[in-house]
Amino acid sequence: MFLRAIGRPLLAKVKQTTGIVGLEVVPNAREVLIELYTKTLKEIKAVPEDEGYRKAVESFTNHRLKVCQEEEDWEAIEKRLGCGQVEELVEEARDELKLIGKMIEWDPWGVPDDYECEIIENDAPIPKHVPQHRPGPLPEEFYKTLEAVSSRKIKDAPKESSD
Repeated sequence: MFLRAIGRPLLAKVKQTTGIVGLEVVPNAREVLIELYTKTLKEIKAVPEDEGYRKAVESFTNHRLKVCQEEEDWEAIEKRLGCGQVEELVEEARDELKLIGKMIEWDPWGVPDDYECEIIENDAPIPKHVPQHRPGPLPEEFYKTLEAVSSRKIKDAPKESSD
């Protein structure tokens, strides 16, 4: 018991570098992520429950938090999530916390139901020199993570009774 408690941290693989310029290694990334994800889940509650933004943030944050709680090793966390290095996840989590604050400030869901806006359609062709921002394909790991999150929702959904 004692050797396991003392020896495990000593035997853990230490990350020397992220290989990304300007992104330093976070030695306690798992603990930092758990703290950030917990704070994210707390702060997102200020967003109305039925908003898509809140649902999306809660969904992927809960999934990532669960993985971080289940895995001890940073390599296992990176492999299971398939969303980059733990240091990148720390940056993303910090950015998400900032965005939550901005979204609450901007209040985009506060548009009245009877609000009308003018829609202007223009069929003019886009000049060739104007870039069309079409995102490229997402990495395969993204779809695996999305599938894991989606399938968990289906499993956790309450069953309808046939009374």
